[in-house]
Amino acid sequence: MTDTPPPETAPEAARKKNAAWVRTAVDYGAPIAFAVAFFATKNFQTATWVLVAASALALVLGYLVERRVALLPLFSGVMALIFGTLGLVFHSDVFVKIKVTVVNAALALFMIGGVLTHRAPLKALMGEAVHLPDAAWRTLTLRYGGYFAFAAVANEIVRLTQTTDMWVKFRIGLLPLAILFSLSQVPFMMKHMAKGDEAKTPEPPDAGF
Repeated sequence: MTDTPPPETAPEAARKKNAAWVRTAVDYGAPIAFAVAFFATKNFQTATWVLVAASALALVLGYLVERRVALLPLFSGVMALIFGTLGLVFHSDVFVKIKVTVVNAALALFMIGGVLTHRAPLKALMGEAVHLPDAAWRTLTLRYGGYFAFAAVANEIVRLTQTTDMWVKFRIGLLPLAILFSLSQVPFMMKHMAKGDEAKTPEPPDAGF
């Protein structure tokens, strides 16, 4: 007879729901705040101040609620602080714009390089959230590596060929694209989930950088 895990209590379900909202705020709050500030003021420096402040606030909020910050949002948030601060110090929009390229290119190299060296970096990042066979992890990791590489290349094309207004619109456009990409991987993850986990709906790893 197979043991059935006990149903979640109301407080536990509420905690998970609140944590999901916090993760969304951590992942997407800073770039959205940046875009709103830019289009409201048409001043890139002012928007960069907002980006730095919102990135710091998101990281603190994520830690206070969950007592931890996942590695990918932490990496992206810290990079936003670093590149945003450089942009403010040197009064240049290049640093904020190129941050998207640097972060996504680094993640692409991390994912694809990990698979080529017979590792599963995405599995390590997700921990025990999802159980998949090694072959499925390799496929999923390569897909994410491909997404990050695409985002890095696309950002460079837009950054070098388009106006600042268009770049900010492109940056915001990456957010729903990231969500759609992550959701598109859920059927693959569910197909290869370990026996006994089929009833769970896996939460796809974030790609909102």
